Amino acid sequence: MSASALVDLDVICIGRSSVDLYGQQVGGRLEDMASFSKAVGGCPTNIAIGGARLGLKTGLITRVGDEHMGRFVRERLAREGVDVAGVKTDPTRLTSLVLLGIRDDKTFPLIFYRDNCADSALDEGDVDEAYVARAAAILVSGTHFARPRNAAAQSKAIEIAKRLGRRVAFDVDYRPNLWGLAGHGAGEERYISSADVTANLQRILPLCDLVVGTEEELMIAGGREAPLDAIREVRRLTKALIVCKRGPMGCVAFPGAIPASIEEGVRGPGFPVEVYNVLGAGDAFMSGFLRGWLRDEPLETCCAWANAGGAFAVSRLLCSAEYPTFAEMSSFVANGSPHRALRRDADLNHLHWATTRDPGHPTVMALAIDHRAHLEKIADDAGADRARISAFKKLAVAAAAEVAAGRPGYGMLLDGKWGREALFAALGHGFWIGRPVEEPGSRPLDFEDGGSLGAKLVEWPTAHVVKCLCFYHPDDSAEMKARQERELLRLHDAARTVGRELLVEIIAGKNGPLGDRTVADVLSRLYDLGIRPDWWKLEPQSRASWRAVGEVVAARDPLCRGALMLGLDAPEAELLGDFRAAAGVPVVKGFAVGRTIFVGPAQDWFAGRIDDAKAVATMAANFARLCDAWTSANADARAGV
Repeated sequence: MSASALVDLDVICIGRSSVDLYGQQVGGRLEDMASFSKAVGGCPTNIAIGGARLGLKTGLITRVGDEHMGRFVRERLAREGVDVAGVKTDPTRLTSLVLLGIRDDKTFPLIFYRDNCADSALDEGDVDEAYVARAAAILVSGTHFARPRNAAAQSKAIEIAKRLGRRVAFDVDYRPNLWGLAGHGAGEERYISSADVTANLQRILPLCDLVVGTEEELMIAGGREAPLDAIREVRRLTKALIVCKRGPMGCVAFPGAIPASIEEGVRGPGFPVEVYNVLGAGDAFMSGFLRGWLRDEPLETCCAWANAGGAFAVSRLLCSAEYPTFAEMSSFVANGSPHRALRRDADLNHLHWATTRDPGHPTVMALAIDHRAHLEKIADDAGADRARISAFKKLAVAAAAEVAAGRPGYGMLLDGKWGREALFAALGHGFWIGRPVEEPGSRPLDFEDGGSLGAKLVEWPTAHVVKCLCFYHPDDSAEMKARQERELLRLHDAARTVGRELLVEIIAGKNGPLGDRTVADVLSRLYDLGIRPDWWKLEPQSRASWRAVGEVVAARDPLCRGALMLGLDAPEAELLGDFRAAAGVPVVKGFAVGRTIFVGPAQDWFAGRIDDAKAVATMAANFARLCDAWTSANADARAGV
């Protein structure tokens, strides 16, 4: 194949891929862990994700199992923007797993479950020359030279890359127990000398353009017990750029002859931070270094981005899931942080959250039927069993699905009290789903069913958006404001802690006058408190009011997804006017309307005047008219009509 073949990837990473299960009880033994967080892991897979987050076009050659964990890895890679054409599904082997924990700031127990797993079966047949040719560089890792078939796969990729004039990056990635030098329970062991391992690695060094390792990893590669001596031996074997990772001291790069002292190499700024978890820090480091190296940035810049990546990683629990985006890293490198524990930095955390969450729907037209008290009253008035509310909500799902017809941009608001079965029925329709937590009608705000909010949210599917209605007016008493703000802050913290999107619904007009700046002033106050929801849901307003809201959101949180307009049980004709007032205002991304759509059909259905089919058809017709009206109003606004 010609070296001039289409190159559309910056780097293809090759080797390990796993699902990492992190114990959430920090400071305990792995034996005592009671719950785990799940993330994609494995050195080259982490680097592929980390590089993609930093703006590189990355690909991956690995294997995953034909099961739930394998699909999780593949879906997560695709979501992160990693090219998965080289990810093979092994029909007979399981995806690798790793269990990890934090005992203290120096002890991080981990267990690798890789015996005859999919990624450990990677072989030469998985390396396609045409795919390797698409990348400007490949990255290989030391661990995947530990087994003959894996080594053969990486060696084939190196041969292709060298023949085509591509660059080869080598992450020494030394795990003694994966070379058979330590037991299953010694996963955190970082260095055991081995002449066999050294001999294996030294066959690779002359073929590399970049070699990266910790002092211990360069010692195993160089076969010397002193870091500087080892680096000199690595230099004797290769002309590659050598980078030595030194933990809190940052890194040192050696583009040429090795000086008399490690400190005399090329350095970038270090970032002293609290060490929370070192696992995966080297992969985040490599992602940052590759961002600079593959773009031919000065070595000092490469080192700075690498050190920043490592700093983020050691400050957070998970590996790839918590690696920084380039927006996040750029902000940190330019401005630093007032916190040594970066996970305490609210601004960085928000930037991380908003730039790594699912892309989601740019617009949402939602049928809202999260109502509880309203439907209970309708059932009671009809003399019907309240248990039938669940069946009616499933009919609403069918109506929304009929209108959406599989197209994106449609959603529903559904509750867990009467809508549990409807939530199950909504699965698979591609809906945006919002789910309430407030006690219906509560003022001051209170949460349904009491207890721990965070503990309840953990049970929710990750795609469900936490929705909370708060009746808040700028003229409320200081006591009322303090109570409601406290609860909203608690909700915001819970949603962010468990990784769920948050929609805050504000209704001001029921408790005071609604002027052109009333709602905008409420949002400004909540932003002052540090409440930055993914979505707002707001009552119909004048065009001037919507513009004021848009100005506040743009100034205070330009990464906010936007606002949805609610209906307030308005007649359909009135809603059409409200749609026109909001149409074309950039912050308004859609609507979530309920009673205008379902109240009439609900009254007739509970009273026995219509059957299921008629209820579905009527709600679908009502919802479709509103969707058409919203689409038309925005088309007119764009056309200047």
